[in-house]
Amino acid sequence: MESVYKLIEIIGTSDKSWEDAAKQAVETAQKSLQDLRVAEVKELDIRLEEGKMLFRTKLTVSFKYKGE
Repeated sequence: MESVYKLIEIIGTSDKSWEDAAKQAVETAQKSLQDLRVAEVKELDIRLEEGKMLFRTKLTVSFKYKGE
């Protein structure tokens, strides 16, 4: 059976770690995207806010595309 997948980029944030930022992003995406298949980490960075570190993880996620 043939399938089509759509890719989107999402960014998760956390004051704990990059892993937690990725987890937050995927868990949030799962609430509105059906058939989420793969999440690939594309970029990691740290944003400094008022002397505190905010970990940011950019991911590409794919989900099964269901045409209209």
